[in-house]
Amino acid sequence: MAKETRKRKLKLHQINAEWCKGCGICVEFCPKGVLELNDLDKAVAVRLEECICCRLCELRCPDLAIVIEVEEVEAP
Repeated sequence: MAKETRKRKLKLHQINAEWCKGCGICVEFCPKGVLELNDLDKAVAVRLEECICCRLCELRCPDLAIVIEVEEVEAP
């Protein structure tokens, strides 16, 4: 009997710039360097294709400014 494997795929990566205070916590916790602070010191996702859907940015954001939605797909 084969074991089913699933992979997480990014469905939505949303940052509410009005709520973001630019603390940079999300930038520091992102293991793939997906996030950066822009000229206004607001978090922006600059490399979404690198996102591994770990949700550390969402979990660590003290302002609840980041929402990540993932979907599970069959792994090849």
